[in-house]
Amino acid sequence: MIRFDDLALFVRSAALGSFSNAAREVDLLPGQVSAAIQRLERELDIRLFARSTRSLRLTAEGERYLPYARGVLETLREGHEQLHVERLELQGTLQMAVSSDLGRNLLSPWLIEFRRLHPRLTLRLSVSDQLSDVFRDPVDVAVRYGQSADASFVALPLAENRRVLVAAPSYLEAHGRPHTLEDLARHNCLCYVLQGRYYDKWAFYKDGQRREVSVTGTLFSDDADVVRHWALAGEGIIYKAWLEVRADIAAGRLELLLPEYHGEPTRLQLVCPHRRQISASVQALYQFLQGKFRELDEKGPVLPS
Repeated sequence: MIRFDDLALFVRSAALGSFSNAAREVDLLPGQVSAAIQRLERELDIRLFARSTRSLRLTAEGERYLPYARGVLETLREGHEQLHVERLELQGTLQMAVSSDLGRNLLSPWLIEFRRLHPRLTLRLSVSDQLSDVFRDPVDVAVRYGQSADASFVALPLAENRRVLVAAPSYLEAHGRPHTLEDLARHNCLCYVLQGRYYDKWAFYKDGQRREVSVTGTLFSDDADVVRHWALAGEGIIYKAWLEVRADIAAGRLELLLPEYHGEPTRLQLVCPHRRQISASVQALYQFLQGKFRELDEKGPVLPS
């Protein structure tokens, strides 16, 4: 039977290119590491390393087996953390980036509750509509909308979501309600700007067909929360993520327009640079947020189908 300790020594020896260096990491003798590799080779009936007095390198079979060994150890680690994450007393610092509207109006009170559940954990929250680079910026996780073709990071789904068209009752009373997408041309549409790009083309879907409508308006901002507040003040129509306006719709502060058209799908995800960085704190945060979004769905209102 393969010993997991032998697998771990094989992976570290391959990474370090030396039995001696691998032994030093875990306070063993080089001969003990060599014996562990020999046991593993006997179990697998293959030769993992080509050895000489001056070098140590993987054989072709060893190179093919290495990713499987890494996968087994990673699965064991994840399983252990999953079983114990709720019992761990989380500590250290968790750095998180979220968008402006979502961060201020939905996640902020939830994060206070999460931090109170884990009093030894320090939470650093960056609230900005500028996209954080999870590889370069000092963040452990980011909450982001939408899919990405970049497979270099891990994206954990939090909630299904799409954009909707809404306006305040005061605006609709003064300017009327659009009945078709073409009617948007005569309305003041409040637009979002990010990194110099104007989001003045709004996409809609109906009966499997996609339509893109160009809109115009007199107010633009690079802060999505500001755009929402302009809409609440009756300044125009906005095209916003459902999660960011559902409370306003439930309270009657905003009204849903043209519900027969579906806006752009924008799934909400928790993004990590690498699976190895899904720590106990990140796992606990993910499970907590998943539970909160489930509660939100149960309370309503429900996203129109």
